[in-house]
Amino acid sequence: MPNDELIGVSSGNFGQALAYAAKLLGKKCTVIMPHNSAQVKIDAVRSYGAEADLINVNEVSRTERLARLSAERPNAYLASAFNDQLVIDGNSTLGDELSEHDFDAVIIPIGGGGLISGTIQSFCRNGILTDVIGAEPLMANDAARSLLAGHLIANETEPQTIADGTRTLSLGDLNWAVIKDGLKEIIEVPEEEIIEALRVYFGLANLKCEPTGALSLGAVLSKKERFRDKKICLVVSGGNVDPAVYAKLIST
Repeated sequence: MPNDELIGVSSGNFGQALAYAAKLLGKKCTVIMPHNSAQVKIDAVRSYGAEADLINVNEVSRTERLARLSAERPNAYLASAFNDQLVIDGNSTLGDELSEHDFDAVIIPIGGGGLISGTIQSFCRNGILTDVIGAEPLMANDAARSLLAGHLIANETEPQTIADGTRTLSLGDLNWAVIKDGLKEIIEVPEEEIIEALRVYFGLANLKCEPTGALSLGAVLSKKERFRDKKICLVVSGGNVDPAVYAKLIST
């Protein structure tokens, strides 16, 4: 029996894409989201006709809620925001674009690992030797700890970093299989550097991005001497942030 519904778990950006895809396909869509997700992301998911299933992650985890819904709706396709080969393959198109340029390193925000594993996959496929570096909040450093230990280590609870797109418990298994061998390193970014990166983007580039998207610049700001005189590509992964929250962050 064909899937008649899409169910995903997302802080918002993937959820919007899933909701839009479901609208194009004429399918029902439910996106499980933390209740404290940015309102602009919740509104965007709903604007495409999807249900934003809001949960308090301190009471029920995203994984538990997903298991409940999947049991209730056996004909639904469960779409992971990162631990899905289709998502990884889609993200690899970023790597294909970056392969056309000569960078010393590419720095990419890392949460569940979908975007960065897709980029690594592309570089490997195209024989690109550019270093891929992850940028992860210090408050949510499960990927950095995993890379150091050589095996997956999960956060005990969803870390409440300002970079809400990285509030994951762990990298996905599929993502880890790519990351463990293809990632140069992960830079752990303090919250204050994430916020400073937001200010720099706004003040010098007139670019509004969400905190997760500012992680790559935050990594450079925390390691200025290391990247001096280097040709670095900073991936900005998302621009969805509540106006009031954004205004407060850049004016603090």
